[in-house]
Formats: sequence, C-alpha cells, structure tokens
Amino acid sequence: MRLNKYDLNIPEEQLKNQVKDDFFAIFDTSKIIKNIDFSIAVKSENMQQGEIYEMPFLLFAEAKRGNKSNIIESFVQLILTMGNNSINGDKIYTIYSPEFLCAFDAEKIAFIPYEKVKHIFYKSDFDWKIKPSNHKTKAFKEIQEIIQPLLENEKLQFNYLLDETELKDFIHNNLVVNSKNKLYQITKNNFTDIYYKWRLKVLPTILVNWEEERKKGIIDADFYLADLISTNNESIRKDLFVVLKQDHYEYNKTKIKNFLGLYQAEFNDKQTAHSEFWNKYKRPPEENIQQHIIERRDLLVLPDIRERKGSFFTPQIWREKAQEYLAKTFGENWQSEYYIWDCAAGTGNLLVGLTEKQRIFASTLDKADVDIIKELGNIPHNHAFQFDFLNDDFNSEKVPAKLKNILNDEKQRKKLIIFINPPYAEAGNKKDLGDNKTNVSNLFNTHEKYLEILGKSSREYFVQFFIRIYKEIPDCILASFSTLKYVNSQNFKKFREVFKAQFLKGFICPAYTFDNVKGKFPIGFLIWDLSKKKNIKSVKVDIIDVVRKKKQIIGYKKNGTKNFYSNKVKTINKWFKNYVDNDSLEFSLGFMCCIGTDFQHNNFCNIDFEHCLKGVGNAKGISKAMITESNLIQSSIYFAVRHCIKATWINDRDQFLYPNDGWKKDFNFHGDCLIFSLFHGQNRISSEQGENNFIPFNYDEMNCKNAPDSDFMVQYLKDFQKGKYQITTPTNLEKNSKNLVEKSNLKIEFSAQAKDVLNAGKNLFKYYHEQTNSEFPNASLYDIKKYFQGVSAKTGRVNSKSNNEKYNDLLETLKDALQILAQNIEIKVYEYEFLLN
Repeated sequence: MRLNKYDLNIPEEQLKNQVKDDFFAIFDTSKIIKNIDFSIAVKSENMQQGEIYEMPFLLFAEAKRGNKSNIIESFVQLILTMGNNSINGDKIYTIYSPEFLCAFDAEKIAFIPYEKVKHIFYKSDFDWKIKPSNHKTKAFKEIQEIIQPLLENEKLQFNYLLDETELKDFIHNNLVVNSKNKLYQITKNNFTDIYYKWRLKVLPTILVNWEEERKKGIIDADFYLADLISTNNESIRKDLFVVLKQDHYEYNKTKIKNFLGLYQAEFNDKQTAHSEFWNKYKRPPEENIQQHIIERRDLLVLPDIRERKGSFFTPQIWREKAQEYLAKTFGENWQSEYYIWDCAAGTGNLLVGLTEKQRIFASTLDKADVDIIKELGNIPHNHAFQFDFLNDDFNSEKVPAKLKNILNDEKQRKKLIIFINPPYAEAGNKKDLGDNKTNVSNLFNTHEKYLEILGKSSREYFVQFFIRIYKEIPDCILASFSTLKYVNSQNFKKFREVFKAQFLKGFICPAYTFDNVKGKFPIGFLIWDLSKKKNIKSVKVDIIDVVRKKKQIIGYKKNGTKNFYSNKVKTINKWFKNYVDNDSLEFSLGFMCCIGTDFQHNNFCNIDFEHCLKGVGNAKGISKAMITESNLIQSSIYFAVRHCIKATWINDRDQFLYPNDGWKKDFNFHGDCLIFSLFHGQNRISSEQGENNFIPFNYDEMNCKNAPDSDFMVQYLKDFQKGKYQITTPTNLEKNSKNLVEKSNLKIEFSAQAKDVLNAGKNLFKYYHEQTNSEFPNASLYDIKKYFQGVSAKTGRVNSKSNNEKYNDLLETLKDALQILAQNIEIKVYEYEFLLN
C-alpha cells in the first residue's frame, strides 16, 4: 500500500513545484519574497516587480524535504523569516498580511490563518535579525514557546494522500481567487498593516514639509486617515485634521489653531501611486471599524516614535480595574464628588466608562489626539486641550478656566484626582522598554526645576509627572499607573525624602499586558492622598493576574497581596562583601558572579572559572567573588538564596537584602545551601577550565575506575558533618567576628531533602562513568550535561535536552529533588530577611 503521495527523497525545490502543480495551479506562485520558500498570490496581468509588496498575497509557506519535519518548528521558522525580512531593514514597520501561513513537507501540509498569529509580529522586545533556520537559538525557542499552544490547537493539517479531497476543498473554499474587481476589506486586524504599506507607496508622493506639519500637530497618519475614511476620493468625516478632496488634500483650518501657510497638499506624481494603491481596497471601512481605528490611532505612529514619546495604551481590563479601585477608595458616588484630570491622556481611553463628563478634563501633547477625545464624546469639548504637562504653565490660556479655578482653590484641589497612565520611558532602559532613551528625560522644564530633588530618578518620565503634581498641585489625589521604582528603588531615595503622602489603595498587574512594554515585572496602579504627609515605608497592594485561555488573555483575577518596602536599604551584596577577598592568597575554588541584587539579574549569578562576566558593572558592593574554603558556606548561602525562588513578574524587582544574624548558627541551613549550590544548573564549573574541586563523591561511589584529581569536596562534606568546617571573614570588616563553627565534635546531619539531592546526583554521576568507561574522572555536573546534551555550535550553550532517555530521567529526578530542597531554603530566606514578605 502506498503511504505517501510524493517520493520522500526528492529535493525541496522539486517538492515545491509538485505541490504547486497538484494543489495551487490556478494561483500565481512566481512572486517570491526573499527567503520565503513558497507563496501564492492573486494572478494579475498588470502587477509590476516593484509592486510585489503591495500585491495581495494569499499564502506564505515554509517547505521541508522528507517527512521528518516538525510542523510547529516550520511555522516558527516562517514567522521569523517574515520578521527578519521586513521591508524597512531592521525595523518591523511592514508586516505582510497573507490570508494564511502554511508549512509543508513531502508527507503533510498545515495551515493557520495569519490573523491568529499576527500579534507575534508586534513584539517590540524581540530581535528579528536572528537566523530563522537555526532552531536552537534562544530567540527561536522564545517564539516557539509563545506560539506553540496556539498552533497545536488551531492549525489545519492534511496528509496529501489520505486527505487529498479535504485538502482541495479547503483550498477552494478558503484561498479564494479574487476577480479583478474584488477589493480587500479593511478590518481591525489589518488597518495597521495597510498603513505601513501606505507609508512606503503613497507617503513619498505627498508634497509637504513634514517638520512644519508636525508643528501644527499634523502627522502622516492624518493623511492616511483622510484616505482611509473616504469614498470616491472624498473624505466623509469633516472633523479630521486633513481631508482628501479628489486629487489633493486640504487642511481643516478650524482644527488647527493659528493656522498659517498653505491649506492644501498636492501629489508629486499626479496621484498615480495613490490611485494604484487604493484600487486594491474597499473604502471606507465599516462604521464600527472606523470607530476602532479612531480609538487606536496610537497604533498609527511608528513604533520607535511611540516609544520615544513613552506612549503606552492602557488595556481595557486595567482601565476598568483602576476605576473600580477608585470607587472602592472614595465610595460609589466618587465621580460626582471629585474632579478628574488625565494630564497624559493620549486618545483618552483611560477615561472611557466615566459618567460625570462635566467633571472630567483631559490633556495631551498631540493635537490630533485631542480631536479624537472630542470625537469620542466622553467629555465636553472645552475640557479636552493640548498641553505639555512637563513644560507648559498652569496659568496658560491652554488650560480651561474651570480647571484653573480648581487648581488655584485649596478646597477644590483636595477634590481633584489626577488619574493618569504617564509615559514609562527612561534614559538607559534598553532592556525593558525598547531603545535607549539617552537624553529623553532632560528635555523638560520640570526636569531642570526639580533635578536636585529627583537625583538619579530624574531619568524617568513618570517621576517628573509625579514631582510636578506633588509640588505644584498640592493636596490633590494622585491615582497613577507606573512601575514600583519610586516605592522601593534606591535610585528614588532622594525622591522619597520629598514625596510624602498617604497610600490609600492599589494593585499590581503584569507589565507585558501593556502595548510595547516588555519584561515580566509589575506595573502598579496606586492611589495617594497628597494632603497627608507620611513617609513611604511600605505599601501593600493586591495582585491582579491575568486569566488565559490558549495563551490568550481573557480576563483577570485577584491573586493575593504583596508588600513593597522602601526602608530596608542594605543589600545582600553589601553583606556578602564582608566575606570576600578577591586578592586573598587562599586557594581558589572558582568565582561567583554577583551582578545585581534583584530577581531580574539572577541569570547573571553563576559559579565558574571565568572571573565573572566581562564588561558588566555593578554598583551595589561587589560584582564577582573568589570562592575559597573560608567563604564556601557564605558563597553557597548567597547562591542558594538568589536561586531557590523562581523569578516571576510579581517578584521581578524585589531586592535581596542584608540579613539578620539568624543564619549564622543555623547549620542545617548551611548544609542545605551547600548541597543546593553543588547541583544547581548555574554552577558551571568545568574541568576543561581548571581543577574541579566540586565533585562530592568518592571514585568508588561513582563506579569510576580512576580517582579524580581533587577530593576537596568529599573531605569538606565529611568535615562539615563533624562540625569541623570554619567560616571566617577574610576582609575583617566584622572585626570582632569569631569562627562561627569551632573545630569540635558537633555532629551536623544533612536534611532529608539534601540527602535526596546527593543520592540523585550520585546516580547521575555513576551513569555518566558507565557510559564513558571512566575516561574522564574529573567531570563536573556541567561537563556531564555537555556530554549528554551537546553544545550549540552557534551559541556555545548546552542544548536543552538529550536523546538519551535514561539520562533525561536521572536528570529530571535530580531537578525534582533540588526543587524540594529549594522549598526548605525559601522558608529561611524570609526568616532571615534576605527577602521581605
């Protein structure tokens, strides 16, 4: 019986041709975008080569020869290829939008609607320059982890031979060949794609001085909206900043204050490119789509510009939750008793749902955004105004008279709620919020005025909002989204000395649920009464986590509470520095990297022979530590404390602290930390780089024919259990310190959990020596992992898993035992105040 339609040994190019002839013959398969294996498009007699990116593609595919391909990985490679192959080079400004993505080999073919995976292309925190064909890179695995559950549930997969009829029906019914008069619908999902394509094709043909237009508050998206919301080349909305009038654009002079200069803009090509572009699309979009586009106008700004402005759209779930917390704090009638001013309003989405419109004010930098706020009708037109909060004067004519009266009246000010989601941009925050914003923070009057008060925190946009509100709108209510830095970061110490207020209520939620914000850390919504001057020592907030279904966020739930502290200032690195002397003449066992003092830096904390990471600095006391016999216990405690608790978005910025003295005589704690450190994955001691002093077993315990060069750890563990180990302070910073464990007959038992780890580790070492015939007696745990799992030729990192199932089982047993031991250590971490609950 024949099992495959195609010969499994045919080359990939021949396979693509056969699949094309058998299933896609009626389509145009000649328009191939660089590095994309296979595409189909609508056949067109008039399509020129230069127009390839404007043509309507129906399908992009990744092809593989044979039948051993992983369909999910093929889809991931295709997605990476599309991102890697963006039209504008290294910026993902143009996202191709075929109807379907596809992956196939010689046996099977699978489809997924592009709409289902489109969101992945808007990851602002992702380097799309990586090589898509390397399936072992961290970036590849990151996309695969995000997209795999969706693909597994949503893809439609067919066997060419067994499902041939169904496959042809699917293609006929879904990949519809459009007639020349068939126009593409503009939807919520593709209006941004069309905008990016419009920028490439139409924008260069519009004769305007863009620098001058921006001074008027006009951006290129205003011309796009004029085109989009039109019929027969006539804009149908008269409230736009720019309207299309057949063969030219006209500015709406009533929308542009102090209008000067030309009132219209022409085309430099007699409107040729404009006509060719819009001939493919049905205009205007449906009315509900128009409304959605207006509400999400913020997406019609290029990502890098949007990041420089620090503009981040507040998701509906958090807007609703914030308004709920305001009601909990001030009572059900709060809207009729308080005034509300969103002074960083954007398009005003934070105010949607509020009912007492006459008591609401909204201001924003962008004049076009003001127009959208007015169009949405959530507040009176004269309560929405263009205002640069970090530069403009409160007595400016820009500020509505009613709001001025509130600002100047002490009694009314106490009833004013500044309700904002201010920009989060920061100078030097490349890791979490995109490109560096060097110089972004010092462009404002507020920055110069309060620089001495703000200190290092002046780099942050949001804290500039906070200090101006605190100083110049005294005694009001501040209800704001932001990071929690101003509560617990040392860079905000000077700010907290000035900013004194009573915390009322608040919650935290995951930062990654906000547009263009990356990183797994908390964003807080905190409500402060600025009239009550209290030092910020700690705040207790509710944890609101997201509810997912098939990786999609569908709601939220309360998940307990969390405290954030500001009064504990000494960090774990300052404690550990007492026990480290990098110039010591003592025998070195290795080095430990001590970069950072919070969870987000834990990946840097490892043990090896490499003298820590090169080129990475640290300002919190110590960046690397030489491990010796004298400080092995403290080093193990430091390492175990940093790694025993899993990092989450909730604890991401929690600081590891200088502990109380309880740890000093807790010998079981010492033993747990020591064993944990010997077997944790961040212990990367390798016999390839130096003498391995971390082998905890005799050669006969490991069934090894030859003894390792060093039995240091075997002897150390024996001395430890006899109470003969010593802890000293090489730097002598604790001048009166004595050896914490004197040489004596004290017997110390390893905990049952530590023994389980030792036993699991021993079984793994024994299996390794069985497989290698004891040829490498000095092998470390890291060496064993490299042997079984292999190392990536490109990254130099150990691969994620092995093909040896026995090894995988033994390693999993070790990991499970290590996790149980970690729970022991976690209890002591809080007891000894390395972390605060």
